[in-house]
Amino acid sequence: MRGYIFGAKSIAISTYRAVQALHGDFYIEGFLVTSLENNPHEIDGLPVKEVKTAAQRMTEQEKRRVRVWIAVPDDVQSQAKELLRRYGFMDFVPVDACMESRLLEQYYGQRGIFSSVHELQSGEGMPGISVYAAKFCRDKKLSVPPVFPDYVRSILLGCSGNPSKSLAEGADFCDNAGEHISEKNPNYCEMTAFYWIWKNALKNPEDYVGVYHYRRSLDISENDLKGMEKNGVDVVLPYPLIHLPDIREHHTRYVKEEDWEATLAALQEIHPEYAARYEEIFSQPYFYNYNLILAKERVFADYCTWLFPVLFRTEELSKPKGKERRDRYLAYMSESLFTFYFLHHQNDLNIRHTGRRMFV
Repeated sequence: MRGYIFGAKSIAISTYRAVQALHGDFYIEGFLVTSLENNPHEIDGLPVKEVKTAAQRMTEQEKRRVRVWIAVPDDVQSQAKELLRRYGFMDFVPVDACMESRLLEQYYGQRGIFSSVHELQSGEGMPGISVYAAKFCRDKKLSVPPVFPDYVRSILLGCSGNPSKSLAEGADFCDNAGEHISEKNPNYCEMTAFYWIWKNALKNPEDYVGVYHYRRSLDISENDLKGMEKNGVDVVLPYPLIHLPDIREHHTRYVKEEDWEATLAALQEIHPEYAARYEEIFSQPYFYNYNLILAKERVFADYCTWLFPVLFRTEELSKPKGKERRDRYLAYMSESLFTFYFLHHQNDLNIRHTGRRMFV
């Protein structure tokens, strides 16, 4: 069967690689996008085409027979489907977060990398666990809000900048209690939750602690948790998405080059042994998006102890400095550093993976 991938970013590239490996009878001809502006013109040697242009060059019968994998974020899936219908395409496979997880689990399982937490044999007892779902007073209202397990509680971010909101937003915790960096939230986003948890909420090094978002979580079941406890899992991360030509594509899309240079300077200054592996790690395609994590408290603490000095030094080196701007650049930096840290430690930590759940 012939087909296309709708999209041209990491979800689309990851879907393409997985479909090619798992569905040998499916021939992908290229990628479709709404506009070529801010998109590549080819991926892995395949053309990236505007939907309108591709549709004009196909007969109505061809458009009805071709399959399109819609590989864009969940909140724009319906708009993508409407656009494709408008141009005569009829056969869709929506790659929502659930489908993306299934594809990546099978793809990485076939390749023997990024092992799944779902493969573990379940144990008898539940581990100690606390997960904090980060939210903000201006978050978009969800049509179907998530129902989290009892071990998940909410933390409201940026409370120092929105004192009138505080717990009136229905959160269990505020990020400006105790030791905090709540005032940095405009640039740090969910990282003010990481800092607050690190400084105020850790109790037992062998318990698990995690960070979700108000519209994203890890797909973890009770059996998975029991398996983690039984098998001594150190950390569970979302399946990495594939970025081309390598994971530097992420920060070049979201931050200024001079800010990234400041981050590299901070890394070289504070952690030269890590900086020595920069080229090796950042020249590969696998990237941990979203800052979602469930880890032993000792692993979480080690990571935060490593990370925050780099972010603080980046803020000092950047121009204008972090306190003079509100563009989330340090949150984007943290995703790259998150990927760097856990790929650096992939052989000395027991890391497992799962899909992410999305709420829209």
